Amino acid sequence: MTDTVLIVDDSPSIRFSISTILSKTHLDAQTASSAEEALSLMQAGLRPHILITDLHMGPMDGVELIRQTRKIPGLQFIPILMLTTESHRAERQEAKDAGGTGWLVKPVDGLKLLQLVAQLAPES
Repeated sequence: MTDTVLIVDDSPSIRFSISTILSKTHLDAQTASSAEEALSLMQAGLRPHILITDLHMGPMDGVELIRQTRKIPGLQFIPILMLTTESHRAERQEAKDAGGTGWLVKPVDGLKLLQLVAQLAPES
């Protein structure tokens, strides 16, 4: 069974960019263009090994997606990375308090992303 990473961002170019970077890993990249779409996929049975989500999306933002994901059986402890152009301490703390695992600032450094993913979802 292939490990999956779910990439959630309202920007098609960001979803493509992150998917392309992750194509160099053992992970199968799935994408969603909104928090609502991602939540629907997970409620329907998708069980990503890592979730990477944008902060600013509407109407549901990335922090609320983290909160809702943590309520889904089997997803309480998956790594969730917040991907955003923001770097404010208060927003980082809000994401952490919601259950976020880490923070990536756009534009994402491909090598750093690959290293982080290797730590969070090592090949078995």
